[in-house]
Amino acid sequence: MRALSLLFALFCYLALSSATPGKDVRKRITSGSLQQVTSFGDNPSGTLMYIYVPKNLATKPGIVVAVHYCTGTAQAYYTGSPYAQLAEQYGFIVIYPQSPYSGTCWDVSSQSALNHNGGGDSNSIANMVTWTISQYNADTSKVFVTGSSSGAMMTNVLAATYPELFAAATVYSGVPAGCFYSSSNQVDGWNSSCAQGNVVSTPEVWGGIAKAMYARYTGSRPRMQIYHGSADTTLYPQNYYETCKQWAGVFGYNYNSPQSTLSNTPQANYQTTNWGPNLQGIFATGVGHTVPIHGTQDMEWFGFAGSSSSTTTSKTTATSTTTSSGGSSTTTGVAAHWGQCGGIGWTGPTVCASGYTCTVANAWYSQCL
Repeated sequence: MRALSLLFALFCYLALSSATPGKDVRKRITSGSLQQVTSFGDNPSGTLMYIYVPKNLATKPGIVVAVHYCTGTAQAYYTGSPYAQLAEQYGFIVIYPQSPYSGTCWDVSSQSALNHNGGGDSNSIANMVTWTISQYNADTSKVFVTGSSSGAMMTNVLAATYPELFAAATVYSGVPAGCFYSSSNQVDGWNSSCAQGNVVSTPEVWGGIAKAMYARYTGSRPRMQIYHGSADTTLYPQNYYETCKQWAGVFGYNYNSPQSTLSNTPQANYQTTNWGPNLQGIFATGVGHTVPIHGTQDMEWFGFAGSSSSTTTSKTTATSTTTSSGGSSTTTGVAAHWGQCGGIGWTGPTVCASGYTCTVANAWYSQCL
């Protein structure tokens, strides 16, 4: 009798140990509605995870990470953006992260957030992605990220800190990755200088900032599509130019020589600039904060629809540029008003023109103000 009991206990143990807890979680997720996932692996910042699994789920689905704005929630972005409806059409899964902070902005200022596996919000969101890939056998070549305002800032940060995860990104009215950096390591900090468009630099410097967030990485990087409005008084329009400079620097494009500029594209009063297959900027004249989500264009950029290329390029040889939007150095080795005068890796002038002071914006960038 004792032997029979031991045999029964062994059978139960083997049955339980062969079960996959993650698959049980997947079974509990109802398709066709927004669902919270409470256990997706390491969550250092306490970010909340919500997921939308379409009823029309592809056999090997893609993933879109949709990141909300300040004051927003996963529920608000789910109902206020077209991604759930598009998921039903194209069969991909949508991850809606939710900020853990009061005001629900994202942490794009702390060292934890601005470093690969640093322990910030970006780390938690990356773990949501890897969990979803594992649970749903997702196509790792079809993982994308998008966001609005603070979510757009996080989109740039995710593209810089976890380039191995994402094939492409769309950025709706954000700032460059690292622009909100806090010298005091403040979590979820606000940077008025950056927000008002006063942090102006070169493609090389901006690109270096993005690459430094995952310094050892040498692989391909996500294709970037940048939207911004000319009438934005929250994150000023200069941030459009600085963000485009950043990714031009990353991909080695000559920022001052785009391949094409198209007026009234994708709609009236929008201008689309292409620097190469991996970078497209879309500037919306008369539009404030934020530029409305263009779901159809997103699907084309991500490769779910249309003819947009889904390939990314590895590091390319940088093309040097001689001019940039905003301040520059003078021929005498003195930085002009708005020009860069210091920061990690900076080899240019460290003295400002008369009447201006070299002011530290972050560890990578000081500017004559």
